[in-house]
Amino acid sequence: MFTVSIKGVFCTEAGEVVLLMNERGEWELPGGRIEIGERPRQCVEREIREELDVTVTAGDLLDTYLFEVVPGKHVFIATYACVLTSSFVPRISEEHQRIGLFAPGKLPENLPHGYRTSIAAWRC
Repeated sequence: MFTVSIKGVFCTEAGEVVLLMNERGEWELPGGRIEIGERPRQCVEREIREELDVTVTAGDLLDTYLFEVVPGKHVFIATYACVLTSSFVPRISEEHQRIGLFAPGKLPENLPHGYRTSIAAWRC
């Protein structure tokens, strides 16, 4: 059995992709674990609200894949295209170390390949 994580790709009003630094020192898309009875789009909208205190609307499914987080530990990732529906004045939760805003063509090196693919598919 795998953990399921629903992630969202969205941009600021300036067209920058929003990423979060996790405890492993890697950038990742905002989002998290789906709860029982929750739909994937509801999950990503809730998670982004909890992690950043901003509101998005989840749209199309961008990608799904199995990601090896650390050797021997896999997570099933689903990524959704999201649109920012509030002003972007983020307040980062305790789950992450920091927030990063990146031009779609200038993503950080320590961003896993699957997230890159999802960002390329969305093109904010």
